[in-house]
Amino acid sequence: MSTLKNKVQLIGNVGNSPEIKTLESGRKVVNFSLATNEFYKNSEGEKVQDTQWHNIVSWGKIAEIVEKYVGKGKEVAIEGKLTSRSYETETGEKRYVTEVVADEILLLGTKDNTNAE
Repeated sequence: MSTLKNKVQLIGNVGNSPEIKTLESGRKVVNFSLATNEFYKNSEGEKVQDTQWHNIVSWGKIAEIVEKYVGKGKEVAIEGKLTSRSYETETGEKRYVTEVVADEILLLGTKDNTNAE
């Protein structure tokens, strides 16, 4: 069991236009949300869609790929690790964030779906 790792794989649709930031060092970071859908039948036999939203962050080369090729609505597959962090707002309120730090991305869907609104 010592070979188990913190690894997340998701396939979904980008929920917002990715936010790109260039740090003082010149390194890029990108943040975007990813929607994954699960379908099941409820007790009445009706098909139900359950959408989960995931916060995705990526650095460097992956951020540059996202900046160039990924837009709202684009279907992507990502692989990375789950991280949690906390921060304080300007008013002193403590906030907690769980994110997937993506180290691989695979662009799915059609070529003309890069910037669907």
